[in-house]
Amino acid sequence: MATVAQDADTKCRLDKWLWAARFFKTRSIATDAIESGKVHVDSDRVKPAKEVKIGQIIHIRNKDFEIEVSVLALSNMRRGAPEAALLYTETPASIAKREQAKATGEGEHALRERGAGRPTKRQQRDIKKFTGGTYLD
Repeated sequence: MATVAQDADTKCRLDKWLWAARFFKTRSIATDAIESGKVHVDSDRVKPAKEVKIGQIIHIRNKDFEIEVSVLALSNMRRGAPEAALLYTETPASIAKREQAKATGEGEHALRERGAGRPTKRQQRDIKKFTGGTYLD
């Protein structure tokens, strides 16, 4: 019975690890992200059942964030956020990239005020001109 507990600590699927580290709310969402290419391990596209090892670099791209982490520990169980944060450490390059994006306001270019409604036809034309889209009259 002790070997099962040891195997649980030494082996961990990627989708389970991402869920346990609280990057995704459910395992199925983590699996979908991996299958759609939003998660890379050591710069390679992988499958959800890929075994995670300590020291690997995992790049996670989501609509809200883009982060690169190094695996410090393995876990198959989801626990509280303070314990989940002990499973990984963010790389210095990722921290610098996030700080630069925050400073430049990158990602806030398409935000509209709440309650402003949909853009008018004229505003849509201006948006398409500004972003380089084509507009046919």
